[in-house]
Amino acid sequence: MNRIIFAASALALGVAGCNQNTAPGNDREAELEPPASPAAIEPASVALANVATAIVKPETMTQADVKAIGGTDGRCVFRLTEVGFPSFVYEAGGEGFIKLNGKLIPLQAAGRDRFTSDNLLVATRAVDETGNAGMQAMEVIVVPPEAKDEIGYRGYVKCPA
Repeated sequence: MNRIIFAASALALGVAGCNQNTAPGNDREAELEPPASPAAIEPASVALANVATAIVKPETMTQADVKAIGGTDGRCVFRLTEVGFPSFVYEAGGEGFIKLNGKLIPLQAAGRDRFTSDNLLVATRAVDETGNAGMQAMEVIVVPPEAKDEIGYRGYVKCPA
């Protein structure tokens, strides 16, 4: 009987922590959580210093991050899902921002559908597909400095008309 009570107590304690969500999203209570602070804006050479290239992956930008880069008005917004937060915000032929290693990295256009910061390369490629919500599919290819392989992500993009 004591074993059953102990096991039930252990299970209850383990499940009690399951409601703690630290990821950005709409399910947090504004009255309880302080406003998120934006990630630091740094060039790729600083943001990716001493980071293994194999673990560099695009991250989701919070609303505070989007505000820090000047918003999305007049810019293309790449999302990993049609309803997700942005992962890459850019102007065709202009400036872009991607979040890697917890930092917002500004990128400059380096040709058609290519953006760079130091030795970081981000390229986009349209895909002849649309999602369930009608958004255009797109691939974003990230090549971190000194990487042996490129890393590709398929998601959805919405650009100004």
